[in-house]
Amino acid sequence: MKRLIAATRNRGKLNEIREILKDLPFDIISMEEAGISEDIEERGSTFEENALIKAIEVSRLTGEMVIADDSGLMVDYLEGAPGIYSSRFAGEGADDAQKNAKILAMLEGVPFEKRSAVFVCVAALVFPDGRSYTFRGECKGYIALKPEGKNGFGYDPLFYMEEYGMTTAQLDPETKNAISHRGKALRKMAEKLRAMVREGAI
Repeated sequence: MKRLIAATRNRGKLNEIREILKDLPFDIISMEEAGISEDIEERGSTFEENALIKAIEVSRLTGEMVIADDSGLMVDYLEGAPGIYSSRFAGEGADDAQKNAKILAMLEGVPFEKRSAVFVCVAALVFPDGRSYTFRGECKGYIALKPEGKNGFGYDPLFYMEEYGMTTAQLDPETKNAISHRGKALRKMAEKLRAMVREGAI
């Protein structure tokens, strides 16, 4: 079975990738499992650029197929922040609770109806022969008044979806993967991979 390297150290993200791509004929492994320990600088100005930077570099180091994603939270009241800086918004080394606390502090006193936000994910697929593709997924919601739920990671405890009446961290994993920004991007990628397998392009 061919290997597909997921360029991430985030266990929650890796589990989501494996779940969504589980029916594909690939052994999905992490960067560490592929022997990659380098920190890859995300120097792009868009989610697309950052996802490609990571995937291309890991593919160069390993000579294998790689998927990478860059995702983030864009809050309308904060003019799209934290955006591509979501993972380091509260400073290098900040944990999820600290990131969520910073968002809540910046939105203190802002009424719920003005706390609209969107989760964005761009997944990149790169082959050692230089072929590359990107897939974008978005999920709209609001920033809750306080963190709720234990099922997610990152900003999930703050991202409230009106149609479900709960945050994405309160959703069961199957529902979350069906509607999330990462789930949407990865399913587009899965469709491309299935087509390539059928065509013998992999």
